[in-house]
Amino acid sequence: MSISSDTSSPAPDYVEPHHEVGVGPWEGEWPQGEHWDPELLAEGDRRNVLDAYRYWTMDAIVAELDTRRHDFHVAIENWQHDMNIGTVVRTANAFLAKEVHIIGRRRWNKRGAMVTDRYQHVRHHPTVEDFVAWAQGEGLAIIGIDIFPDSEQLETYELPRNCVFVFGQEGPGLSAEVHAAAQTTLSIEQFGSTRSINAASAAGIAMHAWIRRHVFNQKVG
Repeated sequence: MSISSDTSSPAPDYVEPHHEVGVGPWEGEWPQGEHWDPELLAEGDRRNVLDAYRYWTMDAIVAELDTRRHDFHVAIENWQHDMNIGTVVRTANAFLAKEVHIIGRRRWNKRGAMVTDRYQHVRHHPTVEDFVAWAQGEGLAIIGIDIFPDSEQLETYELPRNCVFVFGQEGPGLSAEVHAAAQTTLSIEQFGSTRSINAASAAGIAMHAWIRRHVFNQKVG
C-alpha cells in the first residue's frame, strides 16, 4: 500500500490588485473659473465621472448636462421598493435621459445608482394618475415596456422622439393602470428559455433603442 502526503505549502491567498480611480491634487497653478471645485483641486477627484469633468463642481456638471439632455424620459413603478431602480437611474444617466420618474413609493434603494442620481434629475409621482397627467401635460407619449398579448416589438417599432418609457415592478410587471394609459406597450424579443428579463436590463435595452433611432440615425443621414 502506498501512502501519499501533500507536503507543499498552501498557496497564498489571492490579493485583488489595487486600482485607484480618478486623479490626485491638481499640479501647478490652479485653473480659473467658477466651475472648478477648490476642494477637489486641493485633494484630488476620485469620483465616478468622465475625465472631462474632473475637478468640476457637481452643480457645474449638472448644468452642462442640462444643455444637451435627450428628449426621452424613463419611469419605473415602485410599489414594493424595487431594487432595480438604482441601476435604472445609473443607465439613464449614461444615456442622458431628460428625467427619471419614480411612480409609487418615494423612497428607493440608491445603491445601484453608484451616486449617479446626483447628476440625474429624478421626479416622484405618488400615483399613476398623477404621472399620466404630468406626461400628457408635457406632450410625451407613454410607452410601456412589458410582455402583453397586445404588445408590439421594440425592435421594429418607430419610437417617437418625445416619450417616456415606463417599466413595471420586478415580478408583477406594469400595472393595469399604466397599460391602459400607454400609447402602446413594447416587448423585447427573447430567444432563450426564460419568459422575461430583469427590469433594469429591459430599461437599458429600451433606452439604447431610442439612442440608435434618434442620435445615430441622424448622424448617418
